Amino acid sequence: MKAIAGGETDSALLEETIGANFERTVAAYGDREALVEIATGRRWTYDELNAAVDDLAIGLIRAGIAKGDRVGMWAPNCAEWTITQYATAKIGAILVNINPAYRTHELAYVLKQAGVKMLVAATDFKTSDYRAMVAEVVDETPVEQVLFLGTPEWTAHNVHDPGVTLAELVTWSLEPTEPINIQYTSGTTGFPKGATLSHRNILNNGYFVTETINFAEVDRLCIPVPFYHCFGMVMGNLGCTTHGATMVIPAPGFDPAITLQTIQDERCTGVYGVPTMFIAMQAAPGFADYDLSTLRTGIMAGSPCPVEVMKQCIDDMHMAEVSIAYGMTETSPVSTQTRADDDLDRRTATIGRAHPHVEIKIVDPVSGETVERGEPGEFCTRGYSVMLGYWEDPEKTDDAIDSDGWMHTGDLAVMREDGYCAIVGRIKDMVIRGGENIYPREIEEFLYTHPDVEDVQVIGVPDQKYGEELCAWIRMKSGATPLDAAAVKEFATGKLAHYKVPRYVLVVDEFPMTVTGKVRKIEMREETTRRLGLG
Repeated sequence: MKAIAGGETDSALLEETIGANFERTVAAYGDREALVEIATGRRWTYDELNAAVDDLAIGLIRAGIAKGDRVGMWAPNCAEWTITQYATAKIGAILVNINPAYRTHELAYVLKQAGVKMLVAATDFKTSDYRAMVAEVVDETPVEQVLFLGTPEWTAHNVHDPGVTLAELVTWSLEPTEPINIQYTSGTTGFPKGATLSHRNILNNGYFVTETINFAEVDRLCIPVPFYHCFGMVMGNLGCTTHGATMVIPAPGFDPAITLQTIQDERCTGVYGVPTMFIAMQAAPGFADYDLSTLRTGIMAGSPCPVEVMKQCIDDMHMAEVSIAYGMTETSPVSTQTRADDDLDRRTATIGRAHPHVEIKIVDPVSGETVERGEPGEFCTRGYSVMLGYWEDPEKTDDAIDSDGWMHTGDLAVMREDGYCAIVGRIKDMVIRGGENIYPREIEEFLYTHPDVEDVQVIGVPDQKYGEELCAWIRMKSGATPLDAAAVKEFATGKLAHYKVPRYVLVVDEFPMTVTGKVRKIEMREETTRRLGLG
């Protein structure tokens, strides 16, 4: 059977703008709690949030922002982020998400490449002085106005004016298929690319992600994942507002103890995270003492999940309906997801099956032919969720999306007979040792079963004889004796083929990460090559 499949189509796609959908939710659930910000203790019902969104939207129009203008958002997670997201959507301005970890070089690039007219920014976060960085680059960009959150200028744009309604000021028409969001994908080579997404792209993806975990207006979602990324603003915010559920912001940045405390105090029914976040929560001091009994569901995404971590989510965090989701920014983001009633095998060994209204297939990376189920190849997806393109970059858009509308992800996957898929690596992460194709994911899963291993990442490093050799970076559990290459070899002998046993082992305290919690394997390769003098 060929490795091609489509998702359910019984629920219709939402053919409306984000603003129209939000107002429909407000009409239905106006007095329900919509947004909670733990850091400041502020709370909004849907009616109150809608009023705050309209006030900012009116302020933006009066500041000269119109449909199609780009508004940059550069801040960690906060209520103002969410309010700005919906205010720009209501007037048709294109929100440009800017990574809070960016420094001046990256900031200037994004502001220029997207043609940002207004920048909304925090004043500072962690070690970043946003004011100083903006001052350094703003004159060389198209930015005409900068609004710093919490300043008099910001407040002035949020004044309630009972004499005018937003509907009276929005004189232009808005269509669901028009661009509303630009998200920069962290390219490992060259500058990041601006994935351009429409109302229809992200509204539907947020809706179907939470529909798949049976969300309703009674749900309360703890969102420790970043808003500047699809995980936070689409799967989190839009996932909640399309169902009348409550968005709970535990902190500006991820903190395991604060996240656990928030779940307990706010009686959250769901929580999102990348695997490293769940590992950190489960390893937090006093983890067993938190009352997590209100949790029912949640989503783990961003990178493959170790089986033991998933089991702990179900057994110790009460997340009986926890779901694995897979996707990428360019696909709004989710293409596959496990279902709430899937068995443990499907929820630990796969990334789920095709999302509603989405097609998926696995192709030979060289010939482009669809492979048989059970064979590895490149994961491709097609449907409403595929981006409009990379902002003002038709060449890279054509490289990613073929003439039949399939998005080529660069991920290597296998589709099982039941239509569920497993990621076996990135095309660029695959290690070729002496002609053998090795998928690091398989070795990571195996080494994770060692009782002293807390987390592990496997990479390929240069080797004169075989072309590449394997190196395992291992984080040990607290108090465990560090493993060396001999100990790993002993553990793997008889269980892994000899060529899959890592030749090198480095015990580390942490892995180099992107802000979204993805491991930067390219950085690990460089560091290993330097440390071991592999040249």
